[in-house]
Amino acid sequence: MHMFRITHLIFSLTALLIAVSLILIGLAPVDETLGVSQKIFYLHVPCAWAAALAFLVNFIGSLGYLIKGGLKWDRIASSSAEIGVVFGAIALVTGSIWARFAWGVWWTWDVRLTTTLILWLAYLGYILVRCMAQDEKRRTFSAVIGIAAFADVPLVFLSIRWWRSIHPVVITRSGMNLSPRMKLAFFISLAAVTMLYLCLMIVRVRLERMKDIVDTMRER
Repeated sequence: MHMFRITHLIFSLTALLIAVSLILIGLAPVDETLGVSQKIFYLHVPCAWAAALAFLVNFIGSLGYLIKGGLKWDRIASSSAEIGVVFGAIALVTGSIWARFAWGVWWTWDVRLTTTLILWLAYLGYILVRCMAQDEKRRTFSAVIGIAAFADVPLVFLSIRWWRSIHPVVITRSGMNLSPRMKLAFFISLAAVTMLYLCLMIVRVRLERMKDIVDTMRER
């Protein structure tokens, strides 16, 4: 019952944050250069962050499974990878839409876009391995892929600083190039998407646990 109340509180808080973020995004000032299209930023960046967070959790879960074993770590890793792929797809799509308005093209082989696409494809491969391999091999192979694929995450983050890019620079060393109202909308959106990731993880891990129980009962 206590766990149910905590979960209910998390879900309620997430719904509230999403509602507030939508209102703040609507009320945020329109960017002078990009116009209304800049508001994609409030979805694009939080989804990219959520994908990176999901892949970090997958990395930790994969390491935990290879070192300690146990289905708990595998559930965490696989669930987070699936959610990360979804958030990564949203980040890529919204990034392409933003690029259309900012650069006049849907896609360009910009360093950040390219490394992000490679990262997304790597974790898509992770999911495919889990679908194709069997039993213990499936968990071991996917854990190795999850650990190897995570090496691209810091590369995506540092690509803007290491290479010249036409990617819009919103966050610099001196701070964020946003007005106070824009910052508020951004951080609330960031919190909302992060909480949404947590909610999806709770649901997905529980489903994986139920699936493992059913599989165990079938084997008996």
